[in-house]
Amino acid sequence: MNLRRFPPSLVACALGVLALGLVSSYVAAPADKPSGASNRPRFKLPKLVVPVFRSVRPDPAKIAVGERLFLETRFSQFFFAHSRGDANTTLTEGDSVVAQSATTGEPLPGPFRGFAINCRSCHLVNEFFTNGPGNRTYADFARRSPVPAREDGRTHTPRNSPAMVNATIPRQHDLLLHFDGEFASGEDLVKATLTGRNFGWLPGEGREAAAHIAHIIRDDDGRGPLAADFGGYSYRVLFAGGKKELGEEGDRFHLPEEYQLDVTRASDETIFHHVARLITAYMDSLFFSRDESAEYDSSPYDWFLETNQIPRQPDSGMTSLYYNRNLLSMVNEPYSYRLTKPGEVRFKLLRQAFRFGPEELLGMKIFFTMPRPTTNSLRPPPAHGIGNCVRCHPAPDFTDFKFHNTGSAQEEYDALHGAGAFAKLSIPSLPERNAHFDDWLPATAQHPHARGPFLDIPSPTRPGRTDLGLWNVFANPDQPLAQPALRRLLNGEDKPLPDAEWLPRTIGLFKTPSLRGLALSDPYLHNGRKDTIEDVIRFYIRMSSLARAGQVRNGAPELAGIQLTESDVAPLAAFLRALNEDYE
Repeated sequence: MNLRRFPPSLVACALGVLALGLVSSYVAAPADKPSGASNRPRFKLPKLVVPVFRSVRPDPAKIAVGERLFLETRFSQFFFAHSRGDANTTLTEGDSVVAQSATTGEPLPGPFRGFAINCRSCHLVNEFFTNGPGNRTYADFARRSPVPAREDGRTHTPRNSPAMVNATIPRQHDLLLHFDGEFASGEDLVKATLTGRNFGWLPGEGREAAAHIAHIIRDDDGRGPLAADFGGYSYRVLFAGGKKELGEEGDRFHLPEEYQLDVTRASDETIFHHVARLITAYMDSLFFSRDESAEYDSSPYDWFLETNQIPRQPDSGMTSLYYNRNLLSMVNEPYSYRLTKPGEVRFKLLRQAFRFGPEELLGMKIFFTMPRPTTNSLRPPPAHGIGNCVRCHPAPDFTDFKFHNTGSAQEEYDALHGAGAFAKLSIPSLPERNAHFDDWLPATAQHPHARGPFLDIPSPTRPGRTDLGLWNVFANPDQPLAQPALRRLLNGEDKPLPDAEWLPRTIGLFKTPSLRGLALSDPYLHNGRKDTIEDVIRFYIRMSSLARAGQVRNGAPELAGIQLTESDVAPLAAFLRALNEDYE
């Protein structure tokens, strides 16, 4: 395989335009504004301190070098074990884990077959656009991603591969990454991934992994197929950043001074740190399109708001709840909104119609509708049409960046072991858990033999093993970096609770994903159990009914507020598809 087939997506192809988000991904002339729309007042609130996304011109060299490192297959333990110390050798046989790309059906030919695993193996983009299911937003097609074979017998990650687009955008709360909030920075995530099980390294092999990565950077000769796609420079030259060595054609790879490094003299730790910083810079450049006003502009939903002069994001200082309630109030007005006409707007890449019509509008109303307070109300609450989705997926990002238990872990476990089995699981208290680390928590460098029964894939032959999400991370002494951010997020403005009281409340909590670009990140949920958007909606219908009956262990309070029936599935799914956009 020739890695030339995968040109640098953000460097060679209009890097500045994509990173600035100045161009919409759909092709259409600006739609006419509906008469009377300009008279609709924009809702406002007194100024508060709320972060707002601002497009900042990224340094193209950081992104280019970061992308090359993101694609690098030689960082893997498989290459380490089969290269005999030669950083530039050609493997006689690639790692079997990348020979094929797993899907929910038949596997596809792996884009990195003949090589070894890299970050892109689980975070695909355009590898299968022409001959396959289509583009991805840096996710794969598997329910749970395969990992390289080692002595521990593990073959898959315990969770679905999360999409990386928009993963690190600014937010009101601290940055917390992964479904369980394990990482408080992109660099922490990158370091753990490159030295962890996803790259074939076992707990306790972190130093060896970092030294191997430093060896690849120092000794790379710049003649491999990946290097050819990035100017043909060795890592030594790229990290040095000298214009003399890079030449005039190397301007796009000239790193800022703070990222430059003499790899021949730097320590393994320093080189590894620079690698992580550059991959993080690349990750930070991955976001959905925004215009010069920093407003999302490329999905049918965004088109509908812009065309009808409905605010696409809160005014500075406006609370999310106020903004989302007013969006619903505005679309509920007796007003003839401008909707898409057949064929007037088209996606360039996405394999669906660009549409925001009556069904999408009805679905939007369902999505934004929250249950009415029942106190002093003579009217019974409606039996359907209440999505309550916006409580955890508020616009415009369609995520609150928090953690909730929707019952997904319980549903999977009960399907294998019988209804009510998850509720009967014996889960230790904080003192018991931390006093017997190896019995309850996942393996780490400090505890390489820990069994981690609650960060595992449920199996019909292994009762007692499941995935409790945030429970594995919160107050975990081997994961200190994330604890301050997690405590701030969980306690909010309330009086802080002791960790021992918080731990039971973290059972089954997983981070809320964004709903933008859903078509490019299926299958869904942290365990990849749902193939379609309709499947997910029906899952919420079932789990919300159980929540109202008090049958979801540690269920999110928002879950019981969902009131949907089968008649709501089609319009709600249509609206969620209106959050899709072209991504390349």
